[in-house]
Amino acid sequence: MKFRFSKMHGLGNDFVVIDGVRQSIALTSARIRFLADRHFGIGCDQLLLVEPAGCPEADFRYRIFNADGGEVEQCGNGARCFVRFVYEQGLSDKREIRVETRAGVITPRLEADGQVTVDMGVPVLDPARIPFVSESSAVVQPLDVGGRELEITAVSMGNPHAVQVVADIDAAPVAAQGPLIEAHPRFPRRVNAGFMQIAGRRDIRLRVFERGAGETLACGTGACAAVVAGILRGLLDSPVRVATRGGELSIAWPGVGLPVSMTGPAVTVFTGEIEP
Repeated sequence: MKFRFSKMHGLGNDFVVIDGVRQSIALTSARIRFLADRHFGIGCDQLLLVEPAGCPEADFRYRIFNADGGEVEQCGNGARCFVRFVYEQGLSDKREIRVETRAGVITPRLEADGQVTVDMGVPVLDPARIPFVSESSAVVQPLDVGGRELEITAVSMGNPHAVQVVADIDAAPVAAQGPLIEAHPRFPRRVNAGFMQIAGRRDIRLRVFERGAGETLACGTGACAAVVAGILRGLLDSPVRVATRGGELSIAWPGVGLPVSMTGPAVTVFTGEIEP
């Protein structure tokens, strides 16, 4: 089975994007792991599959697979790459599309300056829906990690996030704590671990250890979750500039019950053909 693909990235969070509309694609966990392998395959944090929409209110269906082969609900950097891909590949001439995901319908828009804005939907704060095992709905919650009690804010942006505030992002124990938080039993579907440094009322620095992928250079849903957590904790004012190791995003959130808006770049690196 030979198929064409595009290698893309959003702030260094990189993707293999495959057109499943005009070509037949059979993906298995083993095949996804091969394609994501940076030595023997193409190399990526996530694989994105474009499919025909399964509901009348959407233009396309968007499926996301982590490098470990597991399918997940949402990916913000991938959403920006998704709209650029379908536009560049001639799958749609719309600059704004409605995309069906496992977490609901999102609306990415390709701006005139090449940036992409995505309506990421309303953040979920109810622990049962994140899901996060807790008898409290407090914004700040204790989480025992390796015998140390951390203070985290749990948020879902279609996928679960545990955000903590750190004094120095460069010294944050991302490699040590990230896997422990990701697999914490209080997050039954695992979780993305966010480490946020407050640089000002409208500026943060962020690192994210993503479930199934490890630390990435940027995480779009992680940036949204961090800003929501910071605003809920009274530390930030919208809009917020989020500096990641791969570049910057702009995140706006008017408040509880309203959707989060994310703006940032999406870049096509190269296209190719592979027979895994």
